[in-house]
Amino acid sequence: MKQKLILASASPRRAAILKQLGIPFEVQVSQVQEENVQGPIHLQAEQLALAKARAVAQFREGLILGADTVVAVEGEILGKPEDEADAVRMLQKLSGKEHQVVTGLALVEGKGGREFCSHELTFVQMRPLSREEILRYVATGEPLDKAGAYGIQGLGAALVREIRGCYYNVVGLPVGLLVDQLANFGIAVP
Repeated sequence: MKQKLILASASPRRAAILKQLGIPFEVQVSQVQEENVQGPIHLQAEQLALAKARAVAQFREGLILGADTVVAVEGEILGKPEDEADAVRMLQKLSGKEHQVVTGLALVEGKGGREFCSHELTFVQMRPLSREEILRYVATGEPLDKAGAYGIQGLGAALVREIRGCYYNVVGLPVGLLVDQLANFGIAVP
């Protein structure tokens, strides 16, 4: 029997990717706090993704999908900006530099079933950005709810010079990794 997929995230970008792939799913937002996780960035992303999936799996049947995206440059993790000034600071730090985007991906069968957890790494090179470009972009409001203060799938695409790796990872859900692992849980993607 095919399992029901439950997305443990409020991210409209992750939901849009699942819809694009034709995967039926429900949303059950996890209440896991995204703070106080230590270690290398890939382990932080994995731990948070797994914590989100496990939190929902405690009371839901089906296959729970948890994900967490982390942006890092020069050893600093850039989460979601606190406000516009923080978004400006982050974008100034990213300007003209390569940074890492890591998304942890976790699949957990509800109520104590099998678990899978891994991550995808993508390198993103930003264009050198003028202060005026950064201020215009921040004024759109787009960067305020995104790790690293930009959305590659929106207006933030104009800030990026090059990516090496999975584009969808930068959006927030690494498609290749997801499809491979869903197959292990009996869910085939058309």
